[in-house]
Amino acid sequence: MKRGATLVLRAVLVLIGIGALAFLLWEPHIEGRNANATVFAIYFKDPFLAYAYVGSTPFFVGLYQAFKVLGYAGRNEEFSPSAVRSLRTIKHCAIALIGFVAVGEIFIVLGESDDRAGGVFMGLLVTFASIVVATAMAVLERAAQSAVDMKSENDLTV
Repeated sequence: MKRGATLVLRAVLVLIGIGALAFLLWEPHIEGRNANATVFAIYFKDPFLAYAYVGSTPFFVGLYQAFKVLGYAGRNEEFSPSAVRSLRTIKHCAIALIGFVAVGEIFIVLGESDDRAGGVFMGLLVTFASIVVATAMAVLERAAQSAVDMKSENDLTV
């Protein structure tokens, strides 16, 4: 893969990470029930917000692993064992994110709110995107692993 293309994709990943972090920090301040709350009340009296921050960890780990995979591709090492491990980690992060969203949906459905539809729909969108990512990473991992196996097999016969 060309070095310029990987640099652009890595820059896009960094921008996605910065945007997601900014959204996580900014959104609680404008949420309806927190509009006039203090910073202490927003961040320390809302267990769902703490859960959302903990649940976002697999997303950021997955972004970091994707950044590493693009680094391997920039060095023409996309079919290396470390690239396969990174793809596997991205797959596991997507599956963990699905689990966090499922538990968050339970919080939303069982909570005391009149407007659950928005939160449930956002959870379904994130779940669908995570399923797509997990499936794509499983396919890429399998292909990269078979390439690594063939490469190591060829190295043994030479």
